[in-house]
Amino acid sequence: MICSARGQFNNDVQVPPRSDSNAVASAADSMPTDRAPASRGAKPLRVDVNLVLVPVTVSDSMNHTVTTLKKEDFALYEDNKRQEVRYFSTEDLPISVAILVDVSKSMSNKIDAEREAIVEFFNNANPDDEYFAIAFSDRPRLLADSTQSIDQIQGQLLAEEPGGPTALLDAVYLAVSKLRSARYERKAILILSDGGDNASRYRLREIKSMVQESDVEIYAVGLFETFFFNTIEEKLGKEWLGEITDATGGRTITVDNREKVPEAAAIISHAMRNQYVLGYRPSSAANTKWRKIKVRITSSDEPPLRAYYKRGYLAVP
Repeated sequence: MICSARGQFNNDVQVPPRSDSNAVASAADSMPTDRAPASRGAKPLRVDVNLVLVPVTVSDSMNHTVTTLKKEDFALYEDNKRQEVRYFSTEDLPISVAILVDVSKSMSNKIDAEREAIVEFFNNANPDDEYFAIAFSDRPRLLADSTQSIDQIQGQLLAEEPGGPTALLDAVYLAVSKLRSARYERKAILILSDGGDNASRYRLREIKSMVQESDVEIYAVGLFETFFFNTIEEKLGKEWLGEITDATGGRTITVDNREKVPEAAAIISHAMRNQYVLGYRPSSAANTKWRKIKVRITSSDEPPLRAYYKRGYLAVP
């Protein structure tokens, strides 16, 4: 069972400052590299006392979502030990989605492509889904709070004009916070951005730790049409997007041609709504540690496939 903390926000949202950035940085630096930080009550995966449920999406070499696999096409490992898949299902259920749209100055020459991505994402959306919309430049701004009106949220996002620096990490923080009060158990974030950040209060390591502990899957369309960057943060934008999405079991599709942007948005819209759920009972008694998960596709009659999933969970006795 996943419990969500509920809170209220006004449209003029202020991202709270870090409680103690030095302390957080020091703690993160001291952590072993083969485990993830954990906080009390966090559920990176759906974990019961004796059952671990692992959501998995699968794509082919063209990034298209694969939905035809069966239970026997998967091999599942915990800490490198093969586990018996006792539960298997496919899901296309309503989800709560936070859409993060970069409207900073660096997006000025990409804003039309970004708008096309928004339209195509909603063309492939489920009308039963719940949506939150956040635009960000120097700070994140909540445009729509918990709505199922696609027309309303699309209109608000398309009306945004670019300008100012970029606070991507603060926008991710706000989105995860908003999704704690989401209507549906499944939660996802879509980021449309070039990944650069030069204005956030939060650091990358802090946001990675937070999303790794959350029950939110993050996806991104990275828009990159130039190799000339004004800051080191912009230069690292593609890498940062990948690190954030990979930490949650989602993925980033990078695009260097604006004509490919609508297709990338459609692929992600379809992927976040179609996933397999693999369930297993850990072969050893749970203790308080980070447990690594590995999923492999065993089917030999398919072209090379890639599985996306969260790479571990906190086992609490």
